[in-house]
Amino acid sequence: MEKVQLPEHPIFNVVAEAADELGVDAYVIGGFVRDLVLKRPSKDIDVVCVGDGIVLATQVAQRLPHKPKVSIFKNFGTAMLRSGEWEVEFVGARRESYREHSRKPEVEQGTLDDDLKRRDFTINALGISLNKADYGELIDAFDGVKDMRRKVIRTPLEPGITFSDDPLRMMRAIRFASQLTFDIDPDTFDAIVDNKERIKIVSQERVTDELNKIILSPVPSYGFKLLFTSGLLHLIFPKMVELQGVETINGNSHKDNFYHTLQVLDNVAQVSDDLWLRWSAILHDIAKPDTKRYHPKAGWTFHGHEDRGARMVPRLFRDLKLPLNEHMKFVEKLVRLHLRPIALVKETVTDSAIRRLLFEAGDDIDALMKLCRADITSKNDNKVKRYLQNFDKVEKRLVEVEESDKLRNFQPVITGEIIMETFGLKPSKMVGELKEALTEAILEGKVKNEFDEAYAFLMERGKEMGLRQIHSSNTNN
Repeated sequence: MEKVQLPEHPIFNVVAEAADELGVDAYVIGGFVRDLVLKRPSKDIDVVCVGDGIVLATQVAQRLPHKPKVSIFKNFGTAMLRSGEWEVEFVGARRESYREHSRKPEVEQGTLDDDLKRRDFTINALGISLNKADYGELIDAFDGVKDMRRKVIRTPLEPGITFSDDPLRMMRAIRFASQLTFDIDPDTFDAIVDNKERIKIVSQERVTDELNKIILSPVPSYGFKLLFTSGLLHLIFPKMVELQGVETINGNSHKDNFYHTLQVLDNVAQVSDDLWLRWSAILHDIAKPDTKRYHPKAGWTFHGHEDRGARMVPRLFRDLKLPLNEHMKFVEKLVRLHLRPIALVKETVTDSAIRRLLFEAGDDIDALMKLCRADITSKNDNKVKRYLQNFDKVEKRLVEVEESDKLRNFQPVITGEIIMETFGLKPSKMVGELKEALTEAILEGKVKNEFDEAYAFLMERGKEMGLRQIHSSNTNN
């Protein structure tokens, strides 16, 4: 049998000694073994023993110098401990059986063979012995190593049963293919197509967790194309599927916004690992199907798709069980602003337009510019090159204006409190109007964001609105 060199870490010998003392067989199994063979870094170790995993974990913790705390999950029959940077999970070998309307199996004790059979894919159905008789030997009952060399995702058992039992495995198949740039075995992929409707019994949180992992893979478009071709995308994210297709009227066609979106996503993935910037790429044109119009002279238009798209973001985040926090606000902002830098490419753009963009984008201006650069897609390389060169000029002007005016997240020096105090006002629409007028004047470059000049503007505007000064203020206190 083939031997595998385990990493030099005392945890493996400690587990081996504890298992020997308890008289049980123990194996490192699953993803850690896969990553070891693929030479990918991994610090998450799964240990399966033919016996009680919780007892083994407790024994291992006693033998480790720092005697780590053992977290026990009785419902699942698992235990977990940390040894330095390594996280080790212990479980007894088991066999599983499933009922039709649940992906939660009925579990009973089993053999190592039973445990390997229940694994999702052959590349994860691998083990390394920690037993004295054959320490370090690779257990590969389903040719997982051969599949790794062939770069293929395949199920150990009949794929229709594997996916019907636990439909989340369909998402995992596509996630592993996308992360590792593997193909999915034809019979395995056909089974995904046949069982796709079963994804409906999986919680949205689990589906979205796998979707996020696909989005974070090196070339995420590959995973999305597999989701689309299998029909899963139509069930888990129908709004994105609506982007697909090209309509032609009088010989005029628009571009396929689905494949354009995937190209933008890949472009962003080349420059950023930020999940939420990648989500901004996915959603930047999401409202194009809703705003698509054809005009005999202008051709195809998508007017207002950026504003409509931004308004759609909270609903989409809710439906997908994504966080409704600052990450959602970030995506919303980038979708709303993604066309603005393109408009600044013209030579005649004023400093006030630059100021407005800096003001609205705030600290997210760099992320916005990454998205906008990624959004320049064309089969004409010269056209792309020309657009990117224009963007270099825009970024230079953004830096210049920012350095002189300090407009990132700027706030007018005259606050709402000063306005109310000056004119004896209570919180009201009028206070908001005065503050907005002052902000506009600063952004237009009519007034500097300095107290005396801004206060003089406030007095003049207040007089025009029929207000009388109640309290004088010469310094910003």
